Amino acid sequence: MDLNKRRWLEGLAATAAGLYLPSSWAQADNAARARTSSSASPRAAAAQEWPNRPIRLLVGFPAGASPDLAARAISEPLSQLLRQSVVVENKPGASGNVAADLVAKSTDEHTFGALINGNLTIAKLLNGKTPFDPEKDFDPVGLIGTAPLVLTLSGNAEGKTPVDLVHWARSQGASASYGSPGNGTVGHLGMELLKSRTGITAQHQPFSGNPAVIKAMLEGKVQMSLLPPGLVMPQVQAGKLRAVGVTSPEPSPLVSGMNTLRDASVRGADLEIWTALAGPASLPESIVEKFNAALVTVIRRPEVSKRLLEVGWQAQPGTADALASRMRRDTAMLGGVIMMRGIRADT
Repeated sequence: MDLNKRRWLEGLAATAAGLYLPSSWAQADNAARARTSSSASPRAAAAQEWPNRPIRLLVGFPAGASPDLAARAISEPLSQLLRQSVVVENKPGASGNVAADLVAKSTDEHTFGALINGNLTIAKLLNGKTPFDPEKDFDPVGLIGTAPLVLTLSGNAEGKTPVDLVHWARSQGASASYGSPGNGTVGHLGMELLKSRTGITAQHQPFSGNPAVIKAMLEGKVQMSLLPPGLVMPQVQAGKLRAVGVTSPEPSPLVSGMNTLRDASVRGADLEIWTALAGPASLPESIVEKFNAALVTVIRRPEVSKRLLEVGWQAQPGTADALASRMRRDTAMLGGVIMMRGIRADT
């Protein structure tokens, strides 16, 4: 059995079992990390002088998009701490995969990406023609921030809680529908995960982006969706849409006072969007450690975490290993959904 098929099957098993990381993935990662550490040791001395020129931070979305805002929130503080410019460069295209591919293929120890979870987990599973392998081609540096998705209802859907919604949607069968910003997006996969956990059979309606999803909901063309807080909460606060819960494991300061789906007894549908720093897989371990330490120091600063919150991200300082574990966990969880539902990305 080839590696990709085995990983898909393990992801499917992880999804069915409650999102636990298959042990073989952890063992493989530990072995790979040991090899990387061993091969990087001759370069450790040179890494002590890193960075010795400006750092490029590639973002796969246009200026003003939420990953771009996250990158810009940390770039100046990192520049000051590392005493080298950290320059944000926008390389939009293919849902961030254009920038991710540039990072993956870089041989420069000063080129990194502020990449989203789709780029660092399931890109290859959604589209076999993706020119990089998230598992093999990146060195995780650390999370920047996370955000939940908000389970949102239009006026022609019933329910004030996730459980109410589930009962109503089950009664509607395939006549109910949900919107997403496209095949293979986190909003799409999250709803399919929710369906697998609850028995909902609502039909998927893809749109060109989240603003188009919100427009369709306001017009009553779809009944539900999972949407980013920054986009949907103004409509909720205006009374035009209803929010019944968030997908994060814990309540989020981005959506103050809102219960999680887990609190409402909808189990196994935890999901967050996130953005993180990663570099090419050839990086010496010492550079990863140094950049991670700088990143953690910066995003722990109250003024930086406040700025991240203002642009839609909850600061999440952590180790490179913690990011690697999250990448594996999300790949297993969402890979299972992709396989069960036969999902392919829009091309």
